[in-house]
Amino acid sequence: MRVVPDIEAELGGRVEGLGYELVEVRWGGSGVRPQLMVRIDRPDASPGEGVTVEECAKVSRALESWLDEHEALPERYVLEVSSPGVDRPLVRARDFERFRGERIAVIGRDVLLGRSTRLEGELLGLREPESEHEAVRLRLASGEEVDVPRSEIRKAHLVFEWK
Repeated sequence: MRVVPDIEAELGGRVEGLGYELVEVRWGGSGVRPQLMVRIDRPDASPGEGVTVEECAKVSRALESWLDEHEALPERYVLEVSSPGVDRPLVRARDFERFRGERIAVIGRDVLLGRSTRLEGELLGLREPESEHEAVRLRLASGEEVDVPRSEIRKAHLVFEWK
């Protein structure tokens, strides 16, 4: 499915206007029946305190009325609004600051720091945020602190820990 840039550009503002944070947008389905998957969260939520089904339904209803009017979407689109889940993706720079101290996993485009394509550790934050040298600071299980360049990270997410 092709991404509809006009929708992507305005979606974050619409979700924020409803009092939520846009975590992730994914497109799927086909050209005839596109699927728009939207993950939302409360801006102040801690891990394990995600949005409710009722909140997802509220956001879905609000977005549907806007999407129904959008010319770039066929009539038979599918909208799916959900919580980011316990393995919440970390997408924006603010995510890496907000979840400082939490256990995360980063998955690389290739091998990271000569070790593995997946590293896990305590998130210490960002080094040189919003620069071309931006890196995710991690404390590995060994206690070693490493900087993983964001440009080499394909995906990052919280790691759920049973307590």
